Order: sequence, then structure tokens, then C-alpha cells
Amino acid sequence: MCGLAGFLDARAQQSESELKAIAQRMGNTLYHRGPDDSGEWAEAESGLALAHRRLSIVDLSPLGHQPMVSDCGRFIIAYNGEVYNFAEMREELIALGRSFRSHSDTEVILEGAAVWGLEATLSRLIGMFAIALWDRRDKVLQLARDRLGIKPLYWGRFGSLTIFGSELKALIAQGGWTPEIERTAIPAYLRHGYIPAPYSIYRGVRKLAPGTILTFRPGSEPVESRIWSAEQVVSDGIAARDSFALSDEAATDQLEALLKDAIGRRMVADVPLGAFLSGGIDSSVVVALMQAQSERPVKTFSIGFHVDGYNEAEHAKAVAAHLGTEHTELYVDPSHALEIVPKLPEWYDEPFADSSQIPTFLVSEMTRKHVTVSLSGDGGDELFAGYNRYTLGRQYDRYIGGIPLPLRRLGSSAVKAIPPGWLDKLALALPAGRRPRQLGDKLHKLAKVITSDSDGFYRSIISQWQDPEDLMADGVAEPKGILWDKGLPSRMPNFLDRMQYLDLLTYLPDDILTKVDRASMAVALEARVPLIDHRVVAFAWGLPQRLKIRDGQTKWLLRQVLYRHVPRTLIERPKMGFGVPIDSWLRGPLKDWAESLLTPSALKESGLNPEPILTCWREHLSGRRNWQYQLWTILMLQAWMAKKP
Repeated sequence: MCGLAGFLDARAQQSESELKAIAQRMGNTLYHRGPDDSGEWAEAESGLALAHRRLSIVDLSPLGHQPMVSDCGRFIIAYNGEVYNFAEMREELIALGRSFRSHSDTEVILEGAAVWGLEATLSRLIGMFAIALWDRRDKVLQLARDRLGIKPLYWGRFGSLTIFGSELKALIAQGGWTPEIERTAIPAYLRHGYIPAPYSIYRGVRKLAPGTILTFRPGSEPVESRIWSAEQVVSDGIAARDSFALSDEAATDQLEALLKDAIGRRMVADVPLGAFLSGGIDSSVVVALMQAQSERPVKTFSIGFHVDGYNEAEHAKAVAAHLGTEHTELYVDPSHALEIVPKLPEWYDEPFADSSQIPTFLVSEMTRKHVTVSLSGDGGDELFAGYNRYTLGRQYDRYIGGIPLPLRRLGSSAVKAIPPGWLDKLALALPAGRRPRQLGDKLHKLAKVITSDSDGFYRSIISQWQDPEDLMADGVAEPKGILWDKGLPSRMPNFLDRMQYLDLLTYLPDDILTKVDRASMAVALEARVPLIDHRVVAFAWGLPQRLKIRDGQTKWLLRQVLYRHVPRTLIERPKMGFGVPIDSWLRGPLKDWAESLLTPSALKESGLNPEPILTCWREHLSGRRNWQYQLWTILMLQAWMAKKP
């Protein structure tokens, strides 16, 4: 795992040493991503420079140094990622006459591009990657990103200057452009809690779309091509369901075999390796199938909080004991967790408000003290329908969507008339194991959306702020992306399919994978995500829905794989998520920090309308409402604004 950066400016007229100095400056901002080695390469006649920071994982020798030059001397690569089938590809290329100096996956990609071309090479890879490839003969620059968007890659074009890198801080360090805030990105951020691709916080800078190659040829506009299409994979999978003939047992066998291969491939490393273990379904599946293929106890890691409703460490410990792993756990002192908060804007480079960024960093920090690579269970919810919103969405589509609109409006008004605190007290009548957290706020949120159609329901339930334009002092509107695609229901009639598809394109790469990448790479830890191996993705989309949700139980088929290794009694419990008690922290230890960012003048300086925000703040402090997620979104924006370059 590494970091890359670079730029291309044919009009620069700078010497090779000057270009390298700028590239080095860019690369140095990514030291945390690759503390083991660094390198620069430049070509003065083209104005091209590449920088690389290396975290050595496979072939620890100097022969894996980057940027790397191909055997024929034509191609130069800077690469961030890990390829898990490179050994097979290496043998194939040797048979075709290519010679290798190292045993690194980098050289396999490079020589593959020289023989087959970049697009054909990337289509063969099993893995995660962000790549910059320079063709010295044709003066062509190609940028590429893996199918699911596991590894980040930003790019921008300003006149004759093209810049790119793993993180925005590297682009800023180039110095040949002026960062200006993209105002339309802010209401989009306020809705999602992240800035959705292709946008970034800066005008003119974009996130390269997953599964894409961007090609820059002399005198031409960049051309985008795809090595993998999520829409095509989803469409093919849905079409294949009509001929799905596997029994439940056979489907479980097939999924287990596929996951075993995906996980086994990700256990190859020349450095110590382990896994995050929360005790939930996804991480437990990963660890169980790791242990099934390991001759020694797998190293597993979890963190806990001494706060009811936020502690999964006990469940993780029980799963680890059953599987016989070498388990390490850390109970986090709140003061340590709170120390992380001021550093978040620096790590994420743009506003980012998934509060689980805090425990994700903490478990990464603890894990890095023991290993250099850790497998993670991310992606299971999106592929196998694990989120609560999927079951809610199906129920909404089935039971509420058919109710006449006037009756829905009446029901909405009735729920809104009951204070959230009263509804929370009603929830106390339910058994503890089935008692939803924050029932009052959830029902009030539901009351706001039951007058919408199904797609409006999904859009509302994933939104932090329902009407983000109302928070913008200048009324600037957010870009209307795929969430507003009115043609999607006709192309994908089933509502569960649409929800999962939209999460696959947006929430997974822009929130979940971004969170894991930044949190792990902040401490130079490589995180691998086997559940979103592209072969698993294709298999999951071909499954009938009865194998995803059955009798109200989510991730049904994935559970069946897990139950072959871990007893149900260790797993069956309400979905907890990976969070921290932001609600109480904002009323306690984070109150002064929050109030310093939520002054009317500070909010106005960010271009926000203070009134609705401060109303939520007062209601939250009083305990009348829980606005933790909405407020965290504002606070992360304000914290970033206070530290922006």
C-alpha cells in the first residue's frame, strides 16, 4: 500500500531536477501512506513528474522501488494498491518472453501494460489499485482506479497543468494552481456527510470514478474508458436470477468457496498480517475463513468502549475464543478518542462526517502496533442486504407506498405530534435485545418521509440534512446526481435492487472505503477488503432476494456460511454498527469545542445560515432531540474550514 502523486505540464519548461523537486514536495505530503521508501521520476521535455511513497508489503527489497521503469524502457508506473493474482500473471508474462527483476506485483502490472495494454491488464487483475502510467514513446499519461473504488485517486486540470494524487494534500503541494472551494459540493456534503464523486471540495478537482481509465494524449481532451461497469454487472446479475437453480445448501457451498479464495489470496504478504474483528457477521466471516486456511492462530483486533450500546468488544472476544485466534483488544479511554477529533480534517483533506471514522482510526492505530496488513469485513452490508434501511425500504414499498397520500399525511402529523422523548419511553416496554436506539428520532424521521415515493424514502433515509439548500446562505443547490435519476426505476424495477445499487455506487466508495483508507493509511496500515472482490460482487448480484433477506433476517446466505464456523448464539443480536457516543460527547466533553465552531459569525463565514443549525444545537443540548449526526456534519465542515489551506 502506498501513495502516489504527479503532474503533467508540457509548457512548464523546467529542468528534470526542478520537476523532481516539485514531485518530491507532493510525495512528502503522503509520507504516512508509505514510510518505507520514496522516489521521483521526471521527463523535462514533456513536463511530466511522478512521485511515490512506498509501504513495503510484497518483495521488501529495493527492487520494488517506484516509480518503476518497464523492461523495455517505454513505460513508467507509480502504483498504490495490491494485486492478489500477480503470481499467475507473472508466469504468463514470462512465457511470453518478458523478464523480471523483482517479485513485486508492481512489475507485473507494468510488464502486462507493455504487452497487453493497460486496459487489458487491469481487466485481469484481482485486487485494489490506483495507477499513473506514462508512455515515454507516445507521450500518453493514463490514470486508473480499481473496480470498486477501494483506493483513492484525485485529479484536476488547470490550463496546461494536469495534477493527480492519492490525497488532496498532494495536489495542493504542487503549487501551480489556486485551490478554490466548490460551493455546490457543500450542500451535497450536507446531505450525505461526504462529498459524492466525481466532486471534491475544490473547484476543478475530481475523484476518478471507480473502474475507470483516464487517458491524456498530447493536444487532446482527456478520454475516459471503463474497465468495469457496476451497472452492467448488476444488470447481468439480475438477469441471471431467472435461471438460478442452486439449492440453499449448494448456494452456501458456492459462496463459501468463493469467499475462501478471495480471503486466502489476501492473506499473502511478506509482513505480519491480521484482521479487524468486531464480532459482527462480516468481520466474523472473514476471520473464520482466514483461520480455516491458517496453520497458526490468526491475529485479530478489536476495540471497546465502556458505554452501553457502543461496545462490541465482548462479542468479538467470544468469536475470537471460539475460532482460536490470537486476539488483542483495547478499551478506549474517551480522552484518547477525543484527541482524534482535531486531526480529522487533516487526514481527510475535505469535509467528511461519518463519525465511525474515530473508532476506525483507533482500531487501525492499535492494530498497526502488531501487524502491517489487516483484513476488514467492509462491503458485506451493501452486497448481501445488511443495512436496516433495506428491510425498512421493502416494508415501505410494500405497505406504505400503496396507502393513499392523504392518509399518509395524517399518519405523519400524528407521529410528529408526539415528542421523541415520549416515544423513547415507549421503547422501554420492548425486550432489551429488540429495543431500537433513538426510537423517537427514527420515527420522527420516518414521519417526514412517508409522504414520499419509494425513491424519495431512500433519499431521505440516507440524508443527514433533508433540505441542505436551506442551510446555504446563498441558496446554492447541490448537483442532482444518480439519486435523482428518474429513469432508474424503469431500468431496475425492484426497490431493494435500487437501494443496493445506489449504495454500491455512492455510499460504499465515497463513505465506507474512504473512511477505511484514510484511517488505516494515517498509521501506514494496509487494509484489505475481501468481501468486495469483484467476483464476489458479481456472484452476490446474481442471488435471488430470498437468499439475501428471509423472514426479516438480513444477509441470510452470508450467515449460513458463518454458521458453519461460528455458533448462531455468538452472532444473533441486533445490528449495532461501529460508532461512538457523539450524542453525549456533544453535551459533555466536546461541548466547548463544538460551540467554538458554531458561533453565528463562524457559520456565516462558511456560507451557512446559522438559524436552523443553532436551533438544532439548542434542542440537542437540552436533550429534547438527538441531532448528533446532523450536527456532526456541520462540525466537520466547520473544523475543515478552520484548517483549510
